[in-house]
Amino acid sequence: MSISKILCGAVAVAAMSLTACGGAGVEGTWLEPIPGMEGEQGFTLEKGGRASSVNMATLKYESWSMQGDRLILTGQSIGNGQTLQFSDTLRVEKLDGQSMTVSRRGASVTYRRAAE
Repeated sequence: MSISKILCGAVAVAAMSLTACGGAGVEGTWLEPIPGMEGEQGFTLEKGGRASSVNMATLKYESWSMQGDRLILTGQSIGNGQTLQFSDTLRVEKLDGQSMTVSRRGASVTYRRAAE
């Protein structure tokens, strides 16, 4: 078996595991504690690629997509009198029915799935 077939198979398995994971896909609302404050913040990922922010007034998520183990969030950053478009790429390290751990530039964050 060629290396390219092995790599294609591994990518396919990784993609399926991120969308299946025991029946838990990435769609839903994902929350984390707000650092140094009470409450939680995060994002909602809807079917069809629509995204929205939860308790983040200056970061407005608009859309999301998966590319292998990468979660790509796009939206608008609002602050200091200007609004900038952004795209944020997070590596999904772990995903199950109740939690999702993502990393970016060496830092990991674990979100919990909010009750529907």
